[in-house]
Amino acid sequence: MAFKFELDNTSTQTKLQQIIHAVTEAISNDVLQEGDFLPSVNTLSRQSGVSRDTVFKAYTQLKQRSIIESTPTKGYFVSSKSFKVFMLLDDFSSFKEQLYSSFRNNLPENYSVDLLFHHYNSDVFEQLILNSQGRYSMYVVMNINNERMEKVLKKIDPNKLLILDMGKPDTDEIAYLTQNFSEAVINCLTEGLELIKKYNEFHLVYPKVTPHPHETVEAFATFCEQNQISHSVITNIQHQTIKAGQAYFVIKEDDLVHVVKSCKSSGLKLGKDVGLISYNDSPMKEIVGSGITTLSVDFCEMGEKVAQFIQSKEKIFETLPTRLILRGSL
Repeated sequence: MAFKFELDNTSTQTKLQQIIHAVTEAISNDVLQEGDFLPSVNTLSRQSGVSRDTVFKAYTQLKQRSIIESTPTKGYFVSSKSFKVFMLLDDFSSFKEQLYSSFRNNLPENYSVDLLFHHYNSDVFEQLILNSQGRYSMYVVMNINNERMEKVLKKIDPNKLLILDMGKPDTDEIAYLTQNFSEAVINCLTEGLELIKKYNEFHLVYPKVTPHPHETVEAFATFCEQNQISHSVITNIQHQTIKAGQAYFVIKEDDLVHVVKSCKSSGLKLGKDVGLISYNDSPMKEIVGSGITTLSVDFCEMGEKVAQFIQSKEKIFETLPTRLILRGSL
């Protein structure tokens, strides 16, 4: 099947973006194979009605990305079957590093990945999505909100998009790989009930400003009320005095560090005098002290599943299990 390009005057993409997108799509769908020739600049300009300068700029950008090459006598041809992936995460942390490493290690070498971060800034998020249009084979995006999908994501071809971690789409056209921040929390805490009951009080450390879904606060309260456990939600632990007989469930790494350091300075032993549970596992939490107990999905598994989706394009509709990983701190 020969490569053909038809200009879409209703598209939000520029003419330049449309040509680039059409070529990369043709390569991804095996319409164009390695070594196949593209129409000349003059031919594509004449067939599509796009100016010669625009076609030339599009071909130049494709060359800069090493997707196509050219020779003076034969023209432009596909240099290699390569795929470019857009990956937009919320922020950088140790468990996101696990996710990315697992994802990258499970992708073949002919897949390149542009990794960006939105830091929960909706303006940055929207601009990055809009700027990515027509430039990538596949898109992996960590949404901002757990309750809804950001509207700008609907500008991406749903067959190329995977929503990660938070925000289940309101349509079955878009793949997702998320986690549960409510029932899963109750189930995990229930699994550790006997250990939690060793302590007189159980505190959730949930800062006033955090992107972590509020469902976890409600789940924590439900668990404590169902099991008649004295509990509270602390918004700022930095000035709290850590005392024997207390157990803490922390979301942020900074708060985890504060509890560990406070126990050390006060001579309190984690897992005996003070209980500690942290959200999201990481290799470091395995080795701190006698180990930090965590509630977490398997981020390596998440990375593997993302890589499978990118390669197969078979849609995933999955909520990963959250597990209680018991270690010495509880």
